[in-house]
Formats: sequence, structure tokens, C-alpha cells
Amino acid sequence: MPHVFICSLLVLAFATNSFAQSPAAPWPDRPIRFIVPLPAGAAADVVARLIVRRLSERLGQPIIVENRAGASGISGSEAIAKAQDTHTLGIATSSTHVTAPILNSALGYDPLKDFTHVALIGVSPYVLVVNTNVPARDVPALIALAKSKPRTLTYSSTGPASMAHLAAELFSVRAGVELVHVPYKSSTHAVLDLLEGRIDMQFGILATSLSYIREGKLRALGVMTDKRAPEIPDVPTFAEYGMNANDTSLWLAVVMPPRIPPKLVARLNAEINEIIQSPEVKNVLETQAIALAPGSPEDLRRRIEREIELWRPLAARAQVTER
Repeated sequence: MPHVFICSLLVLAFATNSFAQSPAAPWPDRPIRFIVPLPAGAAADVVARLIVRRLSERLGQPIIVENRAGASGISGSEAIAKAQDTHTLGIATSSTHVTAPILNSALGYDPLKDFTHVALIGVSPYVLVVNTNVPARDVPALIALAKSKPRTLTYSSTGPASMAHLAAELFSVRAGVELVHVPYKSSTHAVLDLLEGRIDMQFGILATSLSYIREGKLRALGVMTDKRAPEIPDVPTFAEYGMNANDTSLWLAVVMPPRIPPKLVARLNAEINEIIQSPEVKNVLETQAIALAPGSPEDLRRRIEREIELWRPLAARAQVTER
């Protein structure tokens, strides 16, 4: 009996030691799910599909894009945070990871604790555009028009708690005007109604409105960044009008559920940085007015922390809430 016990211990020890010394299982070993928390056709979706095709080739596994739109991107972001596996990736934006946590007290995720931050892709500035039937040709003229007709001018956004919503509300408070918020489920639908004149104005990303600005179908009044956008160099910044726009931009990034092994994250970060800097992808992104923003996972995390610290007190002072 003692000999049997000793032999059993030796077998167990050998098996345990062999497992400890065995190489890690290859990753990925099955298809990957890539969640886009916005509808098909949105800027985040277009960029995601641009990245995914090349990432799939590099990883040697299919990557299935899953659009989980709803609640300004919150639904899809919750799905990423709760996935609990290494084969789920997704898109994060400044709306899902900065403004939503600030404006939504019942948010089902923490933008810092509940995600593994992988890589920043790019940044697109916000620009104030109006329908061409709106007589204002600059921001001061628009403010004067809004003051003369309180709660008449309408603005669209991609939903409550989005960056577009927060930017417009802060503008309203600082300019002393009353605007009417009309939320949409996607930037595509919001722009279409703006083009048709059903909406007067929009604080939206340049990536979505650039072609319409160039075609003269929308009029750009101001860029909400510190410097003029090279794609529309004749459009002044809000700073030039004497208004602080807090460098309002939409950034796009790749995230995963929490507790992903660091080596896996480092590999994905390197792959994505190489992909976005490849000539073909770089050209497409820049054509869409999205500036490349390669960097480390820590750079992405710090950006989220920094922007939450910047916007939270501003939203509180302006009494901006989700509505």
C-alpha cells in the first residue's frame, strides 16, 4: 500500500512538472469576435473593418465583426467588458469610454477597470456644421441667430451621453443659447437628416462630414481643436473665435475584456500599430480625416484617464446630464 501511494505521488509530480514546462497554447486557436458598438456604416465600423481584414491575415484566424449598436455605444461596450475570454476584441471611442461614464450614472462598466487597453488607432476632430439653409456663416452669427430664436435651432447627435451631445451642451452653456437636442442611433442617419434640412446643425466628427463640406452640401463654421484641420484649412478653430472647445475629438481604439495576458496584449498592440502605419491603411484613414495615433496600451489608458479628468468637472459645471 505505501508503494502504491508513493508511485501515485511520483506520477502526479511528473504530470504537474510536465504541465508547468509545456509551452503555452497557441493563440488564437479559434475564430475571433470583434465587437463594434455602433451601426454598420458608422466611422468606427468602417475603421474596424479596415483593420480587421489585415489583422485576420496576420493572426491566421477569421475575425467576425459583430455590430452591437444601442445606447450610444454602451450596449456593445458592455458586451466587450463581460466577454471573459481572450478571443473577443472591440472598438472603444471617446464617447463610450469618456462621456458615457461621465454622463451615465448607471453605466454597467468602468472604462478603466473593466477593459484591457490594447491600442489607439486614430483621432478625428469635431467640427460644427450647419445645413446650408441656415443663414449663419460663422460661429458668432450662429450664436446671434440662436439667441434671437430660443429653442428653435436643432442639433443632432449619435445619442445621449455621446461626445457630440456633450460638446453641443457645453457650447450652449458657454454661448448662452438654448438649442434642441435630437438624438440619433448613428452618425450616418444624423448627417442625412442634416443634409435634408430636418436638422439645423451638428457637432460631429470631420470624418463623417468632410465629403459634404467639400461638395458644399454642409457649411463648416468652426473646428473644435487647438489647430485648424488640414483638410479644411479655411475653417477657423473655436479658439480663434475666442471660445475654448477643449480640443474635442473622437478617438478610436481597440480594447479587450479585462485580465488579458500581457504578452498577448503586446503582440496585438504591435500588430495594430504596424497595420495602421502601412501605406494603404494610412492613406485610407487620412482620406477620412482620421489622424494616426500609434502608441502603447499605457498611452491609451492614460488618454482615457486624462480626458475623464478634463470633461467631468466641465460637464458638472454646465449641468450636462444624459437626456
